[in-house]
Amino acid sequence: MRNGRPNFLIFMTDQQAGLTQRAGSGVHMPNLERLKANGVSFEQAFCPAPHCCPSRASFFTGLYPSEHGVWNNVDLAGALSHGLYDGVRLFSQELREAGYEMYFSGKWHVSAEAGPEAYGFDSRLYLPGLKRPFGRWERRPDMRDYRWLETGNYPDEAVKQGPGSIPRPGYPSYRLYGEREDPYGDEEVVSCACKWLKDMDKSRPFCLYVGPKGPHDPYVVPGQYVELYPEGSVRLPDSFGDEMEDKPGLYRRTRERFGILDRKEQEEALRHYYGFCSYEDALFGRILDTLKEEKLLDDTIVFYLSDHGDYAGAHGLWTKGLPCFEEAYHICSVAGFGGIQAACGEENRVVEEPVCLVDYAPTILELAGIQRENRLSGMSLVPFLEGTRPKTWRREVYTQTNGNECYGIQRSVFTEDFHFVFNAFDYDELYDRKKDPDCMRNLIREGGYQPVVRGMYEKLWRFAYDHRDGLGDPYITTALAQFGPGVMRDHT
Repeated sequence: MRNGRPNFLIFMTDQQAGLTQRAGSGVHMPNLERLKANGVSFEQAFCPAPHCCPSRASFFTGLYPSEHGVWNNVDLAGALSHGLYDGVRLFSQELREAGYEMYFSGKWHVSAEAGPEAYGFDSRLYLPGLKRPFGRWERRPDMRDYRWLETGNYPDEAVKQGPGSIPRPGYPSYRLYGEREDPYGDEEVVSCACKWLKDMDKSRPFCLYVGPKGPHDPYVVPGQYVELYPEGSVRLPDSFGDEMEDKPGLYRRTRERFGILDRKEQEEALRHYYGFCSYEDALFGRILDTLKEEKLLDDTIVFYLSDHGDYAGAHGLWTKGLPCFEEAYHICSVAGFGGIQAACGEENRVVEEPVCLVDYAPTILELAGIQRENRLSGMSLVPFLEGTRPKTWRREVYTQTNGNECYGIQRSVFTEDFHFVFNAFDYDELYDRKKDPDCMRNLIREGGYQPVVRGMYEKLWRFAYDHRDGLGDPYITTALAQFGPGVMRDHT
């Protein structure tokens, strides 16, 4: 401890499915197991949105997208917003003001208007792939800014270019998986972080954020990690064959993208995805080793997280997007070392209560002894890290998205028994999580479940009210919810 405050090491992978941290998953992650053995695993951890920027912003702010203002990936021309609402603060700013040394290495993806140095992190940053300095967007670029016609990378005919290739007429070629050393520069991200750990001023508490880009698609990974999963050793999810006839048309259209791949290719995609997770685990191990070498483990609370999940073959889907299945929202979430095992009184403690990325900002601030004046939507995880349970805790998980790069208002509620999805662009969904955990049967049109649907709408509208979510437009052709906000009980 430095001045009575713990250090923080945050390792956030990109697009890692929560199932990969579970015991018995078959995914080789020995370094994450080291962390689990010295900490707490949150098995029911979720992100609030199914892609990078909104979820990362929620992690740093402790707020939902409707509160921090980041709805889409901020560096794209058609993004609804390119940065946070004015006045929104990140926990990194609070730590910096409390005397923490703040270091950042890797992927940012919170704002296109300002970088991490504007939010409390040290100016010595490593941001791989940064092609331009951060600055305010003066206008929204259009297709001409990408020289799409002149480059020749947009073929007019679709040609399959080997295993895992998905031809798309008029678009650049896409290959779902492959092999390459250091595919996204994560080696340098981790090397930079390890160097900082060795060189930093150890008289002051620090927070080091490390953001690798893997295992984001395409699943291109060093071959040695793919070889950890022999051919025929991986099994596609039970829902893989779901044709989704009872689900929104967008889901089927998305599935068709990957339907061109035969079953062997899709099994290969899963091998490469798992290999990518193992590769990131090896990089994480280098950081743990450096912490140990520098005698910092006892004073450093280590968080291993992912920003969102990956379908990983569920329902015949890959990557992430609007299909609102648990696989896109279920994330890795483990906290360890820094005295956590001793505090909670047991090794490899597993927490089954539902948690969310919004919970990490209040957790880190409490651990640092910082009281926040402004309200946060997240709830501190500290009681779980100390081996107890909070007096009150959420029973549901709520999600918010207005789409990735294709817009579509979608909200969902996960309860212990049901998963409800409101689709403003199509019909809704209701799944029985206990009887049908793979979400194969949509119950939304079955009359006997209408009381459940109404109850879910009550929850959804109450959450929207509490978190300033502007869903209440009553116009006849846009207010397509089956039950409007008037069904809320106990009107405020």
